[in-house]
Amino acid sequence: MSDTRLVTAPAGPEHASGLRELFSAASSPCFCRFWHFDGTNNDWLDRCANAPEENASAFFGALAADGDEAKGIVAIHEDDAGKRTLVGWLKVTPAAGMRKAYERRFYKQLPAFQGDRQGVFLLGCTLVHPSFRKQGVAKALVAGAVAYAKDTFGARVLEALPRRPKEPVSDEELWTGPMGAYEPNGFEEVGGLEPYPVLRRVL
Repeated sequence: MSDTRLVTAPAGPEHASGLRELFSAASSPCFCRFWHFDGTNNDWLDRCANAPEENASAFFGALAADGDEAKGIVAIHEDDAGKRTLVGWLKVTPAAGMRKAYERRFYKQLPAFQGDRQGVFLLGCTLVHPSFRKQGVAKALVAGAVAYAKDTFGARVLEALPRRPKEPVSDEELWTGPMGAYEPNGFEEVGGLEPYPVLRRVL
């Protein structure tokens, strides 16, 4: 992204208020908990509609405890007046802790996921503030995730599971990140069926 006022950083407890404001601005009650929810899809929809604070509590609890379920990258924008706003979030977590993602019917038992999975990390969810979408924030988040996973955890592989729709869709439907955020950051397609390709970058 050409806007040098945008920086990325590993998410930590100091970003809790900014993350809460981001999820609120995006009207997103999930708080990045879908992958860790054990109930049915209907149970999940009910929880998001009627008990979103349960999702928030679990997310911010994990963030405070430095838990894998809340590891990720944030994007922070500084305006001309020096005001800093958290405008993006990208989940970055060990693939072993994201079993639910890999067991979805689009990905279950794909050849791309066979073999040694040690050191594999998944970019799980992407959220960009509505006022900052289509400005390169997601691409900057992915770039930050590449450095973060390699330097902090010694990750050897990053995977992503974006959607590649044939028809126009809402931003909310691209919650695993847009294709355009991954390809410029060295991700290559290694499998999957349309419209759910599997992307990977070896670090």
